[in-house]
Amino acid sequence: MSTFQAPKGTYDLIPPESAKYLAVREAIATPLRNSGYGYIETPGFENVELFARGVGESTDIVTKEMYAFETKGGDQLALRPEGTASVLRAALEANLHKLGNLPVKLWYSGSYYRYERPQKGRYRHFSQVGAEAIGAEDPALDAELIILADQAYRSLGLRNFRILLNSLGDKECRPVYREALQTFLRGLDLDEETLRRADINPLRVLDDKRPDVQKQLTDAPLLRDYLCDACKAYHEEVRELLTAAGVSFEDDPKLVRGLDYYTRTTFEFVHDGLGSQSAVGGGGRYDGLSEMIGGPALPSVGWALGVDRTVLALEAEGVELQLPASTSVFAVPLGEEARRVLFAKVTELRKLGIAADFSYGSKGLKGAMKNANRSGARYTIVAGERDLAEGVVQLKDMESGEQSAVGVNEIVAELESKLG
Repeated sequence: MSTFQAPKGTYDLIPPESAKYLAVREAIATPLRNSGYGYIETPGFENVELFARGVGESTDIVTKEMYAFETKGGDQLALRPEGTASVLRAALEANLHKLGNLPVKLWYSGSYYRYERPQKGRYRHFSQVGAEAIGAEDPALDAELIILADQAYRSLGLRNFRILLNSLGDKECRPVYREALQTFLRGLDLDEETLRRADINPLRVLDDKRPDVQKQLTDAPLLRDYLCDACKAYHEEVRELLTAAGVSFEDDPKLVRGLDYYTRTTFEFVHDGLGSQSAVGGGGRYDGLSEMIGGPALPSVGWALGVDRTVLALEAEGVELQLPASTSVFAVPLGEEARRVLFAKVTELRKLGIAADFSYGSKGLKGAMKNANRSGARYTIVAGERDLAEGVVQLKDMESGEQSAVGVNEIVAELESKLG
């Protein structure tokens, strides 16, 4: 037993479970790559002010959950709690918006960190795949991203998820709603911290998950009743495009994302098989974020999907992913000459793209065949001195148990034919 353990609220991905996570990441990334999104990778930590300005100083993420620290050089940094602010910062720094091809379409995958009470589906270290379309205000772009996420989930075999959709208005109509909501909230029996949050960003109170707060919000004014004509028309076009694409969604007038930068379109993917942590992903439009962090006006939209939550959703539905075999061929040498010959054959197989492994160490036939079984290989190659003297190796089909002699010089072509 090791002296050390993974920090509280974190987890290790180890085989064979880790293969599910890789498959989920690949499934989410594939429709993005097919739609003009290029891969971007940003540092695991950023200037703390990037998140304070972008995510919002009133959010729980910034006030309670962010891992912030001071470096030896005196810099104030934070482990990234989300991906959008970092990706937009990187795009601005590299002047991607000046290359003349807007929107800039980017996707990313990585780990994020929030100090939260650990529970199933909510960790202090978690994995997401995200996508951002920067520099264009177009309902078709909002719809595209929702459709791509829907496509990714369905390609994995998920069926019991729901898409919640709402509009948060813009700088023209939201101030009117903000004032109406603040007036309503001041008349409720709320604690001092919640009232303070209502003064800074009242929409955050709508996102409060406490039952005693939600009970009082039943008659809260709804933003949809305050949308200006432009926001109504924009939102209606998003809805029409989704409907035309055959993507089902539910209008949720109380849906508010937990970050301050969202405007207009906002959406969430939820799975009812996950209990209280039902959100598997979400996103929306953030037309003012670029200006918040010192950039030019760049209307943008994006989402992040939780890899951890998606794996839990697959398990809740009983979906078994069709994962490629980690090993297709396992070589068992008996004697030094066989080690040299079979190691060369394993190397040839790998060059052809065939997953092959080798019995390392000085194991006898019985121990080596146990390893072959554990590897999950479809075929095992066995060779000893007598086999090599006759110019053959023994090829065993691990499913049927059938075994046959194959020429040493023909074994690679034979396996390529069988596995091709």
